Amino acid sequence: MMTLTKPKKVKKPARPTRDEFELEEIANTLTEAFEEKNELRLTVWKREDPVRGKVVKMDGNTKLIHIENFTETIKVKFMDILYVQKV
Repeated sequence: MMTLTKPKKVKKPARPTRDEFELEEIANTLTEAFEEKNELRLTVWKREDPVRGKVVKMDGNTKLIHIENFTETIKVKFMDILYVQKV
C-alpha cells in the first residue's frame, strides 16, 4: 500500500510589522499630503520601485490609498506602505 505524503506548506514572506506609532505617523503624513495636495514617495512592500504621486483618495472601507501620478492612479493597501516621504 502506497502512503501519500502531504505537500509541504510554502511559507509566504511576511509583511514587516510596524508598531502603532509608525502606522499613525504614516497615516498622518498621508492625510496631510491629501489635504495639501503634496507629492509623496511611498515605499511599498513587494514593490521594487517606490510609488510617487499625489494622494487623491483614501478609502476607509477597502483601506486602499489612491496615488495619482502623471499617467495612472495606483491603488496601494495601507498596510503595505512601509515608508512615506514628502517629495
